[in-house]
Amino acid sequence: MPKDDLKRWIRTELWDQVPVSISVINRKFEIVEANQHFADTYGEWRGRPCYAVYKQRTSRCERCSAAQTFADGRVRIREEEGTLANGQPHHYIVRTIPLVRNNGQGSEIPFAIEMSTDVTEIKMLEKEKLEAERLAAVGETVAGLAHGIKNVLMGLEGGVYIVRTGMKNADSNRILRGWGIVEENIDRISAFVKEFLDFAKGRTAKVAATDPNLIATKVIELFWDSARLVGIELTCDLASEIEFANLDEEGIHACLVNLVSNALDACEMSDKSGGHVHVSTAERDGTLLFEVADDGTGMDSEIGKKVFTKFFSTKGSERGTGLGLLTTKKIVQQHGGKVSFESSEGSGSVFRLEFPRDRLPQPNASDS
Repeated sequence: MPKDDLKRWIRTELWDQVPVSISVINRKFEIVEANQHFADTYGEWRGRPCYAVYKQRTSRCERCSAAQTFADGRVRIREEEGTLANGQPHHYIVRTIPLVRNNGQGSEIPFAIEMSTDVTEIKMLEKEKLEAERLAAVGETVAGLAHGIKNVLMGLEGGVYIVRTGMKNADSNRILRGWGIVEENIDRISAFVKEFLDFAKGRTAKVAATDPNLIATKVIELFWDSARLVGIELTCDLASEIEFANLDEEGIHACLVNLVSNALDACEMSDKSGGHVHVSTAERDGTLLFEVADDGTGMDSEIGKKVFTKFFSTKGSERGTGLGLLTTKKIVQQHGGKVSFESSEGSGSVFRLEFPRDRLPQPNASDS
């Protein structure tokens, strides 16, 4: 095939037929050549700079991949947002490729090729998917809230009924029993709303150098009497060599409260008499560890897969909100750590919080 015919074939059968916008720009960022797909997509390009054609700008882009390619000769791939010839927004992936030429004294880059692939439909699908997920999450949240509040209201109604009938019959013991139910359910709905707000708002961690053992000690003291009253042994083993660590004391305290509360409930729900909950701290290979172990009901593998799911609780609708472990996981991740557990149905569970020291956040500047 003659050379002129080959050029004509490349132009008509390849250059202008590929479903990709291709342009050639010089070092002044002027478009000196483009294929038909480029013209159809962006409109008139002759005598115009690339930033005006792609984005309707009057000056060069702040993050110009072409300028970087002219500077170092490297291929660039970047996702960009521009404007079509009809004024509609346009998302595209652009590849900027240097055209290197030897000038006898070395190589130079007089031109760069830009190949743009339209991804607008993909971006729209991603947006629609995110919106669908957001609406699904809202629906799940509303359903969870409605279910939790409904259970509390049923408890309140039962307590009010007992109080009312006690007053009618002048039965002080019945009044006290009913009032106790009312107070219990008021505490439950308060805790439910607080947990939900804490999870939804995503409280900012207030990090400072903190004694890990002191946090664990405060949690043990908090539950000591209530555990003893129901016949559960609450013990601890705090490693003395642990140094202060950058922690959000209130957040880690909330995590341990969730874990110890769950462990005590698991022991109460067990068919075995008594029960034992053990809290420990340790440090191994630069990782700070908190563990809460119990010999309560435990979980099978199917339940274990759901413990970090919103509004899932093993305690039953009358006791759990399902937000405790989800909140715990979120706080631990804020510290660069992870939460894990081992559990066996009928034998108990061990929940573990791990915090590598080199991933802990820095203390808040405003608190230092």
